[in-house]
Amino acid sequence: MNIILAPIAGIIALLFAFYLSNKISKADPGNERMREISSYIHEGAMAFLTREYKALSVFIIVVYIVLGFFINWLTAICFIFGALFSILAGFFGMQVATKANVRTANAARTGQNKALEIAFSGGAVMGMSVVGLGLLGVGLFYILFKDANIVTGFGLGASSIALFARVGGGIYTKAADVGADLVGKVEAGIPEDDPRNPAVIADNVGDNVGDVAGMGADLFESYVGSIISALTLGAVLFKDNNSGIIFPLILAAVGIIASIIGSMFVKGDENSNPQKALKNGTYVSSILVIIASGILSRMIFGDFRAFFAITAGLVVGVLIGQFTEMYTSADFNHVKKIAKQSETGPATTIISGLAVGMYSAVLPVVFIAIAMILAFFIMGGYGEAQNVLAGLYGISLAALGMLSTTGMTVAVDAYGPIADNAGGIAEMAELPKDVRKITDTLDSVGNTTAAIGKGFAIGSAALTALALFASYSQAVQLKAIDLLNPLTLVGLLVGGVLPYFFGALAMEAVGKAANHMIEEVRRQFKSIPGLLEGKAKPDYKTCVDISTAAALKEMVLPGVLAVVVPLLVGLLLGTEALGGLIAGSLVSGVLVAILMANAGGAWDNAKKYIETGEHGGKGSFAHKAAVVGDTVGDPFKDTAGPAMNILIKLMTIVSLVFAPLFLKYGGILLNLIK
Repeated sequence: MNIILAPIAGIIALLFAFYLSNKISKADPGNERMREISSYIHEGAMAFLTREYKALSVFIIVVYIVLGFFINWLTAICFIFGALFSILAGFFGMQVATKANVRTANAARTGQNKALEIAFSGGAVMGMSVVGLGLLGVGLFYILFKDANIVTGFGLGASSIALFARVGGGIYTKAADVGADLVGKVEAGIPEDDPRNPAVIADNVGDNVGDVAGMGADLFESYVGSIISALTLGAVLFKDNNSGIIFPLILAAVGIIASIIGSMFVKGDENSNPQKALKNGTYVSSILVIIASGILSRMIFGDFRAFFAITAGLVVGVLIGQFTEMYTSADFNHVKKIAKQSETGPATTIISGLAVGMYSAVLPVVFIAIAMILAFFIMGGYGEAQNVLAGLYGISLAALGMLSTTGMTVAVDAYGPIADNAGGIAEMAELPKDVRKITDTLDSVGNTTAAIGKGFAIGSAALTALALFASYSQAVQLKAIDLLNPLTLVGLLVGGVLPYFFGALAMEAVGKAANHMIEEVRRQFKSIPGLLEGKAKPDYKTCVDISTAAALKEMVLPGVLAVVVPLLVGLLLGTEALGGLIAGSLVSGVLVAILMANAGGAWDNAKKYIETGEHGGKGSFAHKAAVVGDTVGDPFKDTAGPAMNILIKLMTIVSLVFAPLFLKYGGILLNLIK
């Protein structure tokens, strides 16, 4: 098989995204008021992205120069394109998502099916942009340079942009959300998405910059990282032929085609649950990848070992989605228990939500461990005949299997904020109640798909980071890590505490930005005559500016930390201590990420469950307690939690890319002590 099929599949994905984009543009955007509201959201989202990317250009140039001088200029060029392609994926996805929202709201006037089709198509543009640009970039640069180690620069570029996009987008969206909720819903007693709320546009913009551009960048770098880890290990394992290179590239190409076919199965009945339609697409694409991986495994390797490793990763990815739904959906008892606890106040709401988040970490970690064991021993064998490198290659294939249907996963996830925005536009444009009922149905499913997407991102981050760690160990010739070595223990402890420090920075950033937002919303309610009565128009622009400025300022330190810390540890303490750092951050980062993401999702859906009329409904004591829980959960699930995925992957790929530097100069402090 020819490697050229990989970039061709990437181009097919981009053409499909272009087709969907045109299809959405032709849909009716509704009346003048709807178009006006949509334009505010679109302009705010694109303005934020433009300012964010301008700010990141300085970081990109600095890292490019460092890579060029200390590693090599080809890796530096790959880094530039990795960053650029990540930016383009976010830009394309955001452009279409902010057009699809108003068209989804208008389509809801005629029925649920049409609204679901437009919202999902908007998400699919993001999904296809992610996998299309990802595979196109990795495939082309491998064909050009014929060296997997050089292509790691592309992964570093993708990871760098992803972290800033996730943290910046998360701070933006939660500052607006918390300000809008606490002052609007709790203090002023006005509904969610009420046009009288000055923070409502910033809130809707935030849904896009956080859950469309942010999530897209997150899974873009996971997707690219999983392919690169398989390439680097495959190149070492199969020195005599390029089968270890061909297989992951062709499998990724098959995953794109499977996701395109799967997207065509996202159709439902007018009164059916949209979740069922979205699951159909996920299951179809997954089954197609499993069948194709069996054929490819037999053709390329002559046996089915790679097939079983890929299937293990793919099945665990689907299971993690189910576990996440079980702990975050109001259809299950965990969320209903939180809603029940809200009857006794915010304290019990917080306690029960944290407990759910902690419980939710158990099953995903157990099944990730099972996937790792199966992939390692199936590929690597047992006993004296065991090939450790082959086993590590199996783990990289499991990660790739989990991420092979990323096009569909991102599409389902990005559908959520589009549906959420559609509900907001319907509310602000004062559309009939039956329209809002349809958008609320789509939105409630969107909350669950967003939680599933975050769970999937965390699970894939664990396997991808482990696969990249294996690549790092090969690059620095690290056969084992001695836990009795004090320097290794130092690395382990520093790595373990980094996700907590990182999470604290993100949470604090949201708190500070939210304070400014709350003060501004209160000021406008007091100083603008007739605002609460609906006789005056709020100043939306100031609230958008507050979120933008806070996000751009506060994203810098967390982003720089993730690059600088592994460089410092590798140079000062050496390659083994850096291995300890990666291991420590991987373990604690995955657990903290699952806790935060699922506790936040559970609090959110407990609030929405009460709003359906349970436990007193909207405005009740239980509802006010649930709003507090949701407010705490917002930065948990949308800022700090998701950023952990990228933190652990970015530190691992930084270690891999700069491995030649550590081999040459690493252990400066250790040498001084000696």
